[in-house]
Formats: sequence, C-alpha cells, structure tokens
Amino acid sequence: MNAPGMTFISVDIETAGPTPSNYAMLAIGACLVDEPDVSFYVELIPDKETIEPSAIKISGLAPEKLKQDGTPPYEAMEAFENWLQKHTPEGDQPIFVAFNAAFDWMFVADYFHRYLGRNPFGHRSLDIKALYMGIFAVPWDETSMSEVTKTLGLSIELSHNALEDAQDQACIFDTLLQKITKS
Repeated sequence: MNAPGMTFISVDIETAGPTPSNYAMLAIGACLVDEPDVSFYVELIPDKETIEPSAIKISGLAPEKLKQDGTPPYEAMEAFENWLQKHTPEGDQPIFVAFNAAFDWMFVADYFHRYLGRNPFGHRSLDIKALYMGIFAVPWDETSMSEVTKTLGLSIELSHNALEDAQDQACIFDTLLQKITKS
C-alpha cells in the first residue's frame, strides 16, 4: 500500500563494517514493498580496504572475491538509480524503508552522493523498528527481528543476503501498514 505520491522501497545492505567513512558497502538489495518480486540486487567492488571480521562473517561476502567479481561502485549506484526511476511512477517520490533504517540509509546516501553527486531518496527514509515501536507501544529493546516477527505472526529469519532481507522487510512493513489501516 503506497500513499499517494510515494513509492515505498525496501532496502537492505551488507557492509565490511559499521560506518561508510571507514568501511565498504558490499551489497545492496531492494524491492517494491507492494511487489517484492520487483527487485534489485548488486554486489560491489569494495572501495575501502578496512574490514571488520564480524561483518564479513555475518554476510558471508568475501571482499577478495568481490574485488574480481563485484560491480564498480559508480556503476552499481547508477544501476540502482535507474532501477528506482523505472519503478517509481512519474510524480512519486521513492521512500527508503529498512529495518533499522539509519544504518542502511547512511551507507546508501553516502554512496549515492560520492559516486553520483545526488541521492534519489533525498532525506526520505522510514524505519520499520520505529514504526513497530509506535504501533505496539514497546521500548526499543523489544524491536529485534525475532520479537517483531513473533508479534506479527510471521516466520522470517534474517539470511544476511541483502535482497532476501529486503523482501522479508517488505513483508514486515506491509503487515504493519495493514495493521494501521485496520485501526
């Protein structure tokens, strides 16, 4: 369910560490919230050498392999922008939706600005965890993926594949939107 003038895009990323200033973004997955099969996925050539071993362990993406098989960051961001333009109706704004949006958005915004000089999302991001907090009146420490999916009656576990996680996030967000519209 998109609001008039808005197209909700679920986005997930995998990185080599916690900040875009020191670590590379390794993969981007995205899909339309209301059509999760309409999707985008790219693995990037790392643009920084710094690696946080725990981050690599989580994603399973090998920076050495990505150096050979990944897409250059400029091309990846250009392809993502093209996909966004193709799937955002004329006159709509793409709205970045993520589970803990602050983390994913800071990398995506940084890469868009560094490589293309612009961010098609602008400052439009929506955090699923914060929305969940508001709907269910729970504290932040009760917004883990396992808590959220249990409360919503969904059987979802993070795979740490950026596209699969973006599609799962779309399901969670859509379920929350349905709760709002039924209220």
